[in-house]
Order: sequence, then C-alpha cells, then structure tokens
Amino acid sequence: MSAGGVMMTLDVTVVNVALTDVARDLGTGLGRVQWTVSAYSLAFGALLLTAGALSDRIGRRTVFVAGMGLFTLASAACGLAPDAGALIAARAAQGLGGAMVFAPTLALLAAAYEGRRQAAIASYALVASAAGALGPVVGGVFVEALGWRWIFLVNVPVGVLVMAGALTRMPESAAPADPGRRVDVPGALLAVGFLLALHYPLVTGPEAGWTAPEVLVSAGACLLLGAALVAGGRRGGGLIDVTLLRIRALTGAALLGFLARLSSLGVLAFLTLWLQSTHAHSPLRTGLLLLPLTGSLLVAGMFVNRLQKAYAPDVLVALGFAAQGLGLLALAAAGAGAGQAVMVTGLVLLGAGGAVIFPPLMGVAVGAVPAERTGTASGLTNACYPLGTATGVAVFGAVFSGRLDGGLGAGPAGAAPLREAVETGRFELLDPALRPLARSAFSGAFTAVCLAAALVCLLGVVAARTLRPVPSRAGASTTRRRPRAPQPS
Repeated sequence: MSAGGVMMTLDVTVVNVALTDVARDLGTGLGRVQWTVSAYSLAFGALLLTAGALSDRIGRRTVFVAGMGLFTLASAACGLAPDAGALIAARAAQGLGGAMVFAPTLALLAAAYEGRRQAAIASYALVASAAGALGPVVGGVFVEALGWRWIFLVNVPVGVLVMAGALTRMPESAAPADPGRRVDVPGALLAVGFLLALHYPLVTGPEAGWTAPEVLVSAGACLLLGAALVAGGRRGGGLIDVTLLRIRALTGAALLGFLARLSSLGVLAFLTLWLQSTHAHSPLRTGLLLLPLTGSLLVAGMFVNRLQKAYAPDVLVALGFAAQGLGLLALAAAGAGAGQAVMVTGLVLLGAGGAVIFPPLMGVAVGAVPAERTGTASGLTNACYPLGTATGVAVFGAVFSGRLDGGLGAGPAGAAPLREAVETGRFELLDPALRPLARSAFSGAFTAVCLAAALVCLLGVVAARTLRPVPSRAGASTTRRRPRAPQPS
C-alpha cells in the first residue's frame, strides 16, 4: 500500500520542477502547463467516489491492482507523448488509474491492521506525504540527468513490481455481497461531469474572463449536475450516500482535507517556479532547496502517532494549519526579499504542518463509518484531496496572473511575449534590460499567492472545530477518547 501511495503522491508533485522544460520542449504556455498538473488531479478526484464504492462490492485488492495496471500504461504514454495535448490526455488516464489505487487504501489498511489502525495510517501518511514532498527532488534529478520524460517512464518498472507484490502479499478485502446493491453508473457519470464542470471555470476564467459564455455554461452545468447527484443519493442506492454526509466528523474531515491540499500542494507549483526562475536555479538545485520542507515533514511525521495519543484530532489539525499559515507568511516575506533564512523557516513550518494534519483526518474518516462502508467513505474523503490540489493550482493561478499583470504594467505596451516568458519563468528569453522588471513582477505574484494561501490556513484553523464530538441525539455527550480514533457524532 505504501509503495502505491508513493507512486500516486509522487506524480502529483514530481512534474512541478519540470514545468519549464515541458513548456520549452513542447512549445506551450502556462495555461497548458497547468493542465499537466490539473488533468491528473482532476481525473484522480473525479473517479475516487466510484472507485471507493466499487471496491466495497467487488474487492479492494482487485480495484487496487487494476488501477495500478492503468496507471503504469498511462505513465508510458506520458513519457512518449509527442505534444502537449497527448501529454494532458495521458496524465488524465494516469489520474484515473491513481484513483483506483488510492480509493481503497484506508479500507485495506483498516482491515489488515485492526487494533493498530492509527499507527498504520500514520505510517502510510508519513511515507506518502514524504514522497509528495520529495517529488521536486526526484523530478529535478531525472530532468537534469535524463530529461523530463523519465519522470514518467520510471513508473513503468515500479508499477509492474507493485502489481506483483499486491497479488502475492496483499490480502483481499471486501464487504459482504449484497445482491440489492449495484454500482451506480449514472451517479458515477454525474460525479465525473460535476467535478469537471466545477474545475473548468476556475482554470479558464482568469484568461477567458469570468463572464465568458463557456465559463458561465460550465458553472451552470456544475450546479445542475451537483443537484442531480445529491437527488440520486436521496433516493437510495446512489453513488453518494447522504447518510454518510450527515456524519459531522466525516464531512469535516473531507472539508479540512480539501483545504489542506489547497493551501499546500496548490502552492507548490508556484514555489518551485519561483525558486527556479527568480534565482536561476536548475531543476535539481530547486529540488534540493525544498529539502527543508521534506525533512521537517519526515521528522514531524515520526511523532504524529504519539501526538494522536495525547491530543484530540481537532487540536492537532488546528495546530497543523496554524504552522502552515505561519510558513506561508514567511515564504511571502521571502518573496518580498526577506532572505534565505526566512525562506527555510517557511519551508520547515509548511512541511511540519502538513505532517500533523493528514493522519488525524484519515483516522476520522475511517472511524466514522461502519466497516462495510469504509471503501465508500475513503473514496468520498480522498476525492477532496486531489480536488483541493487542482482547485489550488487554478485559484492561485488566477491570483498569480492578476498580480503578474499589475507588476508588468510598467513594461512595454502590448508585449505579449514578455508576459508569456515571465509566467513560465523563462527569463533567458528576455532582453537583459527587462529581466529585473520580470523577476520583480514574478516575485510579487508569488508573494500574493502565499498570502492568499495563508488565509486558507486561517479558515482551516477555524473549521477544525467540526472534528469535535457533539452531544448525541439522546442527549448524552460524546467523550473524547484521546488514545483512540474519534467517534462520529
């Protein structure tokens, strides 16, 4: 499970340090480059609901292995992509396979480590999160030594080994067969359409305009598809079980996971571009400069299991968001010229905060539902993670573009090539006289992104209260049991 988690999480972030090389090699701009990140995250999140429900019915290991097979084939297609369109399509296929791998993860861990669930989830979260943080380093090594295509091709032999290991070492896990329940195909299609319609305006709105016909049509479709999805769930047997959504702990964990991914991985693409562009660092050096983030994540993650025994989930999650918020403020100051020491402090706080947030949320998600519904609950909660990443890239991309336009206002009028070169960090394409302006505008845009993400962290601190137990309907109060997984209200 950890090997699969490493691959899925690594592919969220490994492409970030390769964005400049991909844009240069395939002749594309920031909008298309963002889709190489967003296509994976969006497809990943769009299928998690269906994959989680499917794993409860036909077997969680079966879904895991099938997803790994699709992911491996799509990785080969990414590495061989001839143009940006083919790369984006292959990244979407990667996301679909990744969803099938990731959706049954918590359910498989809960079944295999009954009685040691919190420790197993904390260990898994540590390994997967470290892989995500190490993505820029791994990506930098491959881009520097072999070229950006190898960040995808390396998945092929690893994927084959993971499939072989799963078939020989992983026990099958599934809920008892229920002839009355079936996979909700219309609901699955509605979920995919809803998430696509939700994301499209966020990506295209900044450039096309928020009142552009395609943006308004997509936003309207999002509302209609969302209403239809919920209505199907209320009739019973739908993809989304409304009774699960009524569990405050589960919905709180899903919301907080969305905010945590939005404020962390949503910023990472702009962080790596800022390091690589304004400081003229190579992909490898950029990855190495992010080691304080990775190191703090690993060190803090080693103590999360002990912290979960001493503190309630809402306290840990609030502290994690507070640490991330302070780290983002420090990075904003570094973007404004505060110095490398401030930057390192910001990276350390950002990594430590992420290590503390996710294990408690995963434990809440699994502990809030009956054992036979853990696959569905896992898929529902996990769907919010990649959606948070994709939304962060889109929303912060809008913030970045708006601030960049303001910073370049003093540049030559109508200099579209200037903006295109700056937004992808390709300052070497500019006249030397324009490079100081370009770097200043880029740093200002990065600072604006960090400040916006810090506000999201503040919202996360407040929203952590949803994880607190509340009195039951019978009037009895739910006692917080620190050493164990939290109970649903």
